[in-house]
Amino acid sequence: MPRNPTFRIERPLWSAGLGRLAGVDEVGVAPTCGAVVAAAVIIRPYSHRIPGVRDSKTLSAAQREHLAPEIQRRALAVGVGAASVGEIDRLNIYHATHLAMRRAIARLGGHDHVLVDGNRIVGFEGHVGPYTAIVDGDAISYSIACASVVAKVVRDRMMARLAARYPGYGWERNQGYATPEHRQAIRRLGLTPFHRRSFLALQRTLAGDQLAMGLDAGDHGDPLVRRPVPVGVPRAVPVMAPCDLPDVRDLVAGLVENLELTLAMPETDEPDVVRPG
Repeated sequence: MPRNPTFRIERPLWSAGLGRLAGVDEVGVAPTCGAVVAAAVIIRPYSHRIPGVRDSKTLSAAQREHLAPEIQRRALAVGVGAASVGEIDRLNIYHATHLAMRRAIARLGGHDHVLVDGNRIVGFEGHVGPYTAIVDGDAISYSIACASVVAKVVRDRMMARLAARYPGYGWERNQGYATPEHRQAIRRLGLTPFHRRSFLALQRTLAGDQLAMGLDAGDHGDPLVRRPVPVGVPRAVPVMAPCDLPDVRDLVAGLVENLELTLAMPETDEPDVVRPG
């Protein structure tokens, strides 16, 4: 049975005077296409929890869509950030995910402390200030669980809109994960500008390697690869004109009216971009 997150982590920090406590989580690490999206949520200290909020992976799409606007309404602040496919391929998914988290935190308008789902991140404190890393944080911390719901809703909407531009891949159902439907579509239709060409699962798909099924189910495994995409791979043709493809900023801005969120995407050559060492 899924655990209901609590304020056990938050309460001591609130008692220490850290009122703007930001829970942060990401979604979209393992898919073979689309941006990685992070959300940061500051909950009102000692407020009542919203019934049903827990790790987004344990909720249905309908439940998440119902909860996300309520989280936004009750929170002190909500920020959303993303790292584009180009940034994922250039930096690697590890660094790109942390970049998305920092962008989400930057959208909050100030914070006292950060709670991050997962393990400690090298150099992260230098960008966001004091933070606490919590393994399985989305199942333990209510603030992180709220962030997981918002991030999942935003990314799923983004992928649904991309699915309308590139029909046949089933992104509205698989959100870009390497499902059998998605792999077969790649072999049949080719790659789109939104496919992560650096990912091992994608390259195995292009080669017809069934080992790619290791990334079917969700955000797990090691999707990185160091080999270039094979020469001659077909490129998919979008339904709309291929010129002026919208970047992540434009896509998310058109998808989050109900949450009243915006996504600021800094230029990729700005100083805070982490380059792989």
